[in-house]
Amino acid sequence: MAHINVIEPEDADGELKQIYNDLIQKRGKLAEVHKIQSLNPESIVRHMDFYMTIMFGKSPLKRYQREMMAVGVSATNKCEYCCKHHGAALQNFWQDASTVDHLQKDYNSLNLSPLDNLICEYAIALTNEPETMAKSRYDNKLRQQGLSDRAILDATMVGSYFNFVNRMVLGLGVEVEDDEGKGYNY
Repeated sequence: MAHINVIEPEDADGELKQIYNDLIQKRGKLAEVHKIQSLNPESIVRHMDFYMTIMFGKSPLKRYQREMMAVGVSATNKCEYCCKHHGAALQNFWQDASTVDHLQKDYNSLNLSPLDNLICEYAIALTNEPETMAKSRYDNKLRQQGLSDRAILDATMVGSYFNFVNRMVLGLGVEVEDDEGKGYNY
């Protein structure tokens, strides 16, 4: 249960009610991660703008790669909420629940392409040891796999974003919906 007060859709009015309605129209449903920010409606809008940009916007990274990173970071942080939501999104691409489950347990146990494996490794290193990123530990490896500086930027933003969201979800006690993250527009 959330550790702070949350305004439910039926109790929302004004700007918050409009934000909730817009999210339901665009995303198919209202997620708990949005409701947890209900006391600061503008934060929901800014959060969604950034999320949509890095996860759905034009990028050299494929959509499944971004979802794969989301699941890898969230599993590393033991964030069940984000694992369920983004595992469902990744399942939409991979069409293989056991592969998504294995990604959450150990991405090295999968038969990923060298690029996808390196992207997972990078996201998890950014999560576990961000101080090593300043030493350019991955720059050459990522470029050797064909990633441009823009792709490296996007990968870093995805990994960083999920570390932020995982901490918000875990810190505020956001619980997985009964539907386990299914039914959203991917």
